[in-house]
Amino acid sequence: MAIYEHLEEYVGLPVATFNEDTGTEEEDDGRGSGVDPVSGEDFPPAGEAAWFVGTSFDEEPFGDVWARFRETVDTTEVTALIIGYWGASYELENVPDPVQLLIGAAASFPKLRSLFLGDITGEEAEISWIEHGDITPLFAAFPDLERVEVRGAQGLVLDPIKSGKLKVLRFESGGLPARIVRAVGASDLPNLEHLDLWLGEANYGGDATVADLAPFLSGERLPALRHLGLEDSEIQDEVAAAVAGAPVVARLESLSLAMGILTDQGAEALLAGQPLTHLRKLDLHHHFLSDAMVERVRAALPGVTVDLDEQEKPDGDWHFIAVSE
Repeated sequence: MAIYEHLEEYVGLPVATFNEDTGTEEEDDGRGSGVDPVSGEDFPPAGEAAWFVGTSFDEEPFGDVWARFRETVDTTEVTALIIGYWGASYELENVPDPVQLLIGAAASFPKLRSLFLGDITGEEAEISWIEHGDITPLFAAFPDLERVEVRGAQGLVLDPIKSGKLKVLRFESGGLPARIVRAVGASDLPNLEHLDLWLGEANYGGDATVADLAPFLSGERLPALRHLGLEDSEIQDEVAAAVAGAPVVARLESLSLAMGILTDQGAEALLAGQPLTHLRKLDLHHHFLSDAMVERVRAALPGVTVDLDEQEKPDGDWHFIAVSE
């Protein structure tokens, strides 16, 4: 389990929060809600913030907050949007689907380029409790999206997509279904530069295998890819071994195999594989490497920024990924 804080900055923009408390004189929550203490205005100009729209458990329905947001803020100028808690938990029924609300309002967001779906903390819903639906139609409704990030994968549906604009695609989950991994691999994304997949563990739906990663690793797809993250995996050693000989690595600037159960076996495979000295960064944080292997990795990559923080110790034979429930 990981502890999340709500985003305070997104794509270089400060986050302005629009929720059930917005516009009141009450003390804000530290994310820019209420009156701007600098300008004295209720909100910043619409195009100068990343807008967080969300509610809270048992508070104003998300659909009502969303309607007020569209009435209050000039959405034609919004470039970055963050969807927070909408009742996204298996404990609740008859909650609105934020994707459908977004699609229905697509014409009102002509400049939208960045979308974070599910800026939800553990206090609101654990990552494995966040209930999604089919996000495929988002990419047709918003063809100019350059960045899409999704937290949670319960019930998530994605068919192969086609986009010439998308540059960043990220899935944060404690268990990313293989069907999602395969859908991304079958997508036509010629300009995608950054891909992160938190693969998770089988107990929470993360049933992807190394074979499912073949489209990313072969180098035949995603020609513009410069960052690849295959993270938070209980099969991190297997992933590392596959990456060690993967053609795509030669064109990467950064690689992340962080947050998972990476042991000396996986690190040995990386060191024995193709050179990684061309990388600017190798992220291996949250790992189970021995002290000796940590030093070997550092020594082998003197010009690379290598993140080896969070050296974990197994509890007997039990190893754990960073984000699960």
